[in-house]
Amino acid sequence: MSRLDTSGDDYRARRAAMLAKLAELDAEHARAVAGGGPKYVERHRARGGLLARERIELLVDPDSAFLELSPLAGWGTEFPVGASVVTGIGVVEGVECVIVANDPTVRGGSTNPWTLRKTLRAADIALANRLPLINLVESGGADLPTQKEIFIPGGRVFRNLTRLSAAGIPTVALVFGSSTAGGAYVPGLSDHVVMVRERAKVFLGGPPLVKMATGEEAEEEALGGAEMHARVSGLADHLADDEHDALRIGRRIVRNLNHRRAGPAPGPVREPRHDADELLGIVPEDLRIPFDPREVIVRIVDGGEFDEFKPLYGTSLVTGWARLHGHPVGILANARGVLFSEESQKAAQFIQLANQARTPLVFLQNTTGYMVGTDYERGGIVKHGSMMINAVANSTVPHLTVVMGASYGAGNYGMCGRAYDPRFLFTWPSAKSAVMGPAQLAGVLSIVGRAAARARGQDYDEAGDAAMREMVERQIEAESLPFFLSGRLYDDGVIDPRDTRTVLGLCLSAVGNAPVPEPAGFGVFRM
Repeated sequence: MSRLDTSGDDYRARRAAMLAKLAELDAEHARAVAGGGPKYVERHRARGGLLARERIELLVDPDSAFLELSPLAGWGTEFPVGASVVTGIGVVEGVECVIVANDPTVRGGSTNPWTLRKTLRAADIALANRLPLINLVESGGADLPTQKEIFIPGGRVFRNLTRLSAAGIPTVALVFGSSTAGGAYVPGLSDHVVMVRERAKVFLGGPPLVKMATGEEAEEEALGGAEMHARVSGLADHLADDEHDALRIGRRIVRNLNHRRAGPAPGPVREPRHDADELLGIVPEDLRIPFDPREVIVRIVDGGEFDEFKPLYGTSLVTGWARLHGHPVGILANARGVLFSEESQKAAQFIQLANQARTPLVFLQNTTGYMVGTDYERGGIVKHGSMMINAVANSTVPHLTVVMGASYGAGNYGMCGRAYDPRFLFTWPSAKSAVMGPAQLAGVLSIVGRAAARARGQDYDEAGDAAMREMVERQIEAESLPFFLSGRLYDDGVIDPRDTRTVLGLCLSAVGNAPVPEPAGFGVFRM
């Protein structure tokens, strides 16, 4: 039952603040969609090429959803937003697939450090959820000025392709343009390869390198053209007449994979009782003000029905059972930010129950961390917080995390932050995440500095202290914001709160491609 007053001043202020943040998010997404900008987009079109997102749109089933992942990768760095690659989950011939599409309008689709991290994340998702991986290839290879950051870890791209194939997860490469040097191993290590006539070029060394290495004068088409690979080397399984033909062949390949979902089928789906639009006015702009996560839960779960577990115990953490797009889920949601001993023990028990029932868990984060202070330390907060972290770390059911508000300190870990490998993690524009709040962190540094000065018998520089605190607060505030964190792939994307149910539903559907995992084996709980 909802108690949200959608006519009140607080609600209207929260809604206005969220809409302002969403406008900023739309602007950043537009930067990613723009790719390399009009000049390079037009140049690519003049060569007869489709854009990365156009290729994806033609590949996936008509009117099906495409869940784009990490669209803000590289935000706040020297590289363009989006990191010159589009990744996501789409449905091809009724099969959910992970799709990785190089954007050739951004520095020729070359791989920079954020491209690499985004590509590796996509492969991890494919492996964990047993989703076929389709690479839409057109890349100039490594961004050479940053080779020191991508050469050695970049080998994981090729290792991942072999691991996926060895696990029986199909890999497909549709080559539209260049796939040179190390990039040649993407089609080389894929199960199925399609190359576009007169456009695809696949070779370990292009003509300039061949000339330098051997003295041979080589012509591109003869060295690594699609026709040669289809007729001579055998690297190409299919020779496509043009890009549209390549995408048709790609769809036909997926149709013939005989891929089956290994997880349980969802039950009937019921819409929530309350309008998702109301989610815009729930989270306060000042995250120190608590909000009731039940108001979020009833707007995202089927029928708005939530069977709460231990509602009278550890009330700063809400736990319970629901269905989401027909999938049974257990939900853990922070109610008042701080996690005490009772909440920690409650969470550990609930996670164990979910593992017994093989039920996926959804974490809705708004936490300032575990409680500190003499009484709480004496009461065993370290033991009990460790118990919760132990349970999260060793739980084997799928975890999905949404950061709605604060995500500070070890609370980020206990509520299944990125370090604990949730299958998917998304962030609302209202979220903030750091080791602690900006004012608290600056204050701690000030206290430590004062103590150090006192120990040396020196006077403390109050003016310098004030300047330091202001600088630190600004820095931590900037580094805790969702665009910054998403730019570094600490989530899978910043989403509109109104899309939360849809995004979680798509993720739960993807998770259902993998078999139900083996039961958990927990570490020793300190009692």
